Amino acid sequence: MSKSVAILQSNYIPWKGYFDIIHRVDEFILYDDMQYTRRDWRNRNKIKTPQGVQWLTIPVEVKGKYEQKIKDTLVSRSDWAETHWKTLLHNYRKAPHFGDYAGALQGLYEQAGQQPALSGINYLFLKAICGWLGITTRITWSMDYQLAAGKTERLVDLCQQAGAAHYLSGPAARAYIDEALFAAAGIALEFMDYSGYPEYPQLYPPFEHGVSVLDLLFQTGADAPRFMKSFAR
Repeated sequence: MSKSVAILQSNYIPWKGYFDIIHRVDEFILYDDMQYTRRDWRNRNKIKTPQGVQWLTIPVEVKGKYEQKIKDTLVSRSDWAETHWKTLLHNYRKAPHFGDYAGALQGLYEQAGQQPALSGINYLFLKAICGWLGITTRITWSMDYQLAAGKTERLVDLCQQAGAAHYLSGPAARAYIDEALFAAAGIALEFMDYSGYPEYPQLYPPFEHGVSVLDLLFQTGADAPRFMKSFAR
């Protein structure tokens, strides 16, 4: 069977679509050699509250570090983890399955509060949530590989080093990926389709798809995969 790979920057407690990409491939490469971008998904994500959607943001050191890489981005305060945990507790304790994850999640936040680097924090949550969803995909780092020059060239080269015949990309990459380079290398290129997700019972209407996967887990528990696309294949 041909090997499939996806390559994405690490995100903080990402939405369900991110985990669908992980589940769809044999190896998921965290691309934290890329430049850290402000006001992006690297250090923040959304949750539902009675007042509407709210951001949970990890404070990071950015002053004067405009070209730093994600892997080099450090947390600026350690109290963020306790604040995030209390915010989740306050807004989701009435969710049907919050109690299924509360103990483990509180422990994760205690661990995360001791982590100095954003990449390490994101990895901690990604691995735990994959476990809760039953996703067993191998997760590696771009730092484990040699990196070629050029935007698409680097992705193609990473696929070749990983022994992949199929590359699954996020849809936003259509804007810059040179599809001809994948074709020339004999690597099948596919863009993830995020359309058509079913709704699930959610606190605080109106329904919002683009929130952290924690929302789905707290609301549906072990049934969460039923509301994701990769498990229906």
